[in-house]
Amino acid sequence: MPGHLADLLGVVGVAFASALVPLINIEAYLGVRGSVGGIENVWVLGLAAALGQMVGKLVWYYLGASSLSWAWVRRRMETPKARARLEKWRTRTHERPLFAGALVFLSAFSGFPPFAILSVLAGQLRMSLTLFFVLGLAGRWLRFTAVLGGAEWLVRLAR
Repeated sequence: MPGHLADLLGVVGVAFASALVPLINIEAYLGVRGSVGGIENVWVLGLAAALGQMVGKLVWYYLGASSLSWAWVRRRMETPKARARLEKWRTRTHERPLFAGALVFLSAFSGFPPFAILSVLAGQLRMSLTLFFVLGLAGRWLRFTAVLGGAEWLVRLAR
């Protein structure tokens, strides 16, 4: 069991790094990782990857939330048109949490719109952190489990 825990922590670490550094492809890593074995349950492996990714996406969320206090962003937001647009989207996000949550889930699952960008926007729009984290986690978990299931299917096909 300690070996499996170390494996899972390794997956969490790679997933966290991939959330911050786009050059690290978590799906490719999971495809290889799932095909070499060790942890047999694709749901557990997918959850470990999803948790690591979401902790990394929280960094982007908080960067987005704090970015409006940065001098160069504040200068861009000085125009009434830019401020009005930000307020309009904040209002939409807060008045329609189901729509905002569905967009987070869809982005986390499909990658469209890119989840890293959506994470920053969620922070800027002051979206509910709980809604962002839970629905992002669910979308990522399903995505990564699908990748792992596909890798497992290919391994079986090759045998």
